[in-house]
Amino acid sequence: MGSLFRASKTLKTRKYLSPSSSINNPFNGFGSCLRYCSHSRQNSKESAPIDLSRYPVENIRNFSIIAHVDHGKSTLADRLLELTGTIKRGHGQPQYLDKLQVERERGITVKAQTATMFHKHKFRGCNEPSTFLLNLIDTPGHVDFSYEVSRSLAACQGALLVVDAAQGVQAQTVANFYLAFESNLTIIPVINKIDQPTADPDRVKAQLKSMFDLEPSDALLTSAKTGQGLEHVLPAVIERIPPPPGSSASPLRMLLLDSYYDEYKGVICHVAIVDGALRKGDKISSAATGHAYEILDVGIMHPELTPTGVLLSGQVGYVVTGMRSTKEARIGDTLYHTRTIVEPLPGFKPAKHMVFSGLYPADGSDFEALNHAIERLTCNDASVSITKESSTALGLGFRCGFLGLLHMDVFHQRLEQEYGAHVISTVPTVPYIFEYSDGSKVEVQNPAALPSNPKQRVTACWEPTVLATIIIPSEYVGPVITLCSERRGHQLEYSFIDSQRAFMKYRLPLREIVVDFYNELKSITSGYASFDYEDSEYQQSDLVKLDILLNGQPVDAMATIVHNLKAQRVGCELVDKLKKFIDRQMFEITIQAAIGSKVIARETISAMRKNVLAKCYGGDVTRKRKLLEKQKEGKKRMKRVGSVDIPQEAFHQLLKVS
Repeated sequence: MGSLFRASKTLKTRKYLSPSSSINNPFNGFGSCLRYCSHSRQNSKESAPIDLSRYPVENIRNFSIIAHVDHGKSTLADRLLELTGTIKRGHGQPQYLDKLQVERERGITVKAQTATMFHKHKFRGCNEPSTFLLNLIDTPGHVDFSYEVSRSLAACQGALLVVDAAQGVQAQTVANFYLAFESNLTIIPVINKIDQPTADPDRVKAQLKSMFDLEPSDALLTSAKTGQGLEHVLPAVIERIPPPPGSSASPLRMLLLDSYYDEYKGVICHVAIVDGALRKGDKISSAATGHAYEILDVGIMHPELTPTGVLLSGQVGYVVTGMRSTKEARIGDTLYHTRTIVEPLPGFKPAKHMVFSGLYPADGSDFEALNHAIERLTCNDASVSITKESSTALGLGFRCGFLGLLHMDVFHQRLEQEYGAHVISTVPTVPYIFEYSDGSKVEVQNPAALPSNPKQRVTACWEPTVLATIIIPSEYVGPVITLCSERRGHQLEYSFIDSQRAFMKYRLPLREIVVDFYNELKSITSGYASFDYEDSEYQQSDLVKLDILLNGQPVDAMATIVHNLKAQRVGCELVDKLKKFIDRQMFEITIQAAIGSKVIARETISAMRKNVLAKCYGGDVTRKRKLLEKQKEGKKRMKRVGSVDIPQEAFHQLLKVS
């Protein structure tokens, strides 16, 4: 009887602990608690805390991956993380380090990401293998984000220069090579995608030799997709790249590389320890702001945030200090122990804004929501400059400075995706300098701020220029030279990399490349051109302010600054487009493009009018004329008191087209 009772009790217990029951349901209190406890016990057994003191400076290597867009940086980073066991093969998403939705949609890297790996390697002549700590930084490849690349290289002693075996050396490869070369980094060439049918590694080796004087025998042949040749990459990193300089015995100095805002922890800073050691609970000060902070958390990215309690000389990791705003975290700042005196590190050049654009809420009442969204987003993207401005046509908004057009596009996309903000952006402009007859100089970022009929006469104007590098197949040289000449370019260099590809260097006005130059270049070269630019000095130019007038009233959001030779064509195009987007009214609308008081283009939208002669079946002509005159007078009066309302869609369409 007793055994029968015990059996029934067991059955009841099993019934209550069945998968469908509420106790074992992972979304229910007690069952999830049991499961969580056992899971955390398993995890604590699996992942013992990482002891960074086991890795002296000689066993640390800091390196980044640099390349042109789409040459396989992020895929190579994935394979290296899998090879070292940092992430499991097949687990997680491909391009693991590309965290943003916009990066995943466009297939590009926007923010440089860091990951720490551990790898065993045996040198020749040694009996036992040593474990090395490798800090990998995956960098963006697009020209707009070269600021991210230069910051990443400051934390490294070497770089993997990845080149596509089919595409060969391209414009951004050249730019990134010189960034690394100027930073005195050891460069390891990696020829990737050798599994492609069109791959030609020997041609790429010859290009690397002729352009960068890199020995063909030093190049590693890999395919990040299939894993071929990857076993040689990490040994090359360990053997060729030197360990970081710096001493653990010196006072603490660390370089602030990047920062982003976390909902729960506040500002998380990525740092490189140059000298000394940092521990949880230490008090540190900023050389730039003088503010003091306490270290609340410190660790490495392995590949997610992994607390270690300490960071030693030569290591790259993260710190949480309780900062509430990323404005306090100045990129390139030196952080040191409070009450010690240290020599600040060189830091970085501040980000130079190349493109300016106005951002306005699509609905005027959403200004506060947009303000909040921009504040939150600039916490994670400190390279955008924001100032408030107002427009008579679009209301309150912001004037934003960006590093380039793609940067602007990505910023807009992140505003819409991450914060649900709907915005109208004005035509991108560049900063100009105007000099007046009294000797004063004014920098103009917003064309509406420049008076159309100034009291002082403008004596000189300057516009920013860029040094553009263009690499193209040799059969497209003619059309590209024509395009650059149309855009007021000045040729500086023209040579051939090999029998099939030409290398060209031009000085171009930034205004000419900021809107559609890249698209034009791609279309005339069937997509084979690669293009890169760096900012150069200002040059004197003949510039004028082009106003758009509706019934004699200027529309400030549509004002632009153009070169005098192109003013007529640009004015005609804008006026023609505007005519398509503005609805007809009960009175006539005149659309004009003007330079000062001189009108250079005009279109008229005729009034909607009632047929006042419909009731006249014949009769004298004077009767009809009288009715028409009366209607004409009414239209004149209406035009005097009526105002033209430009719909938001018209702005959207026009600014998108421009």
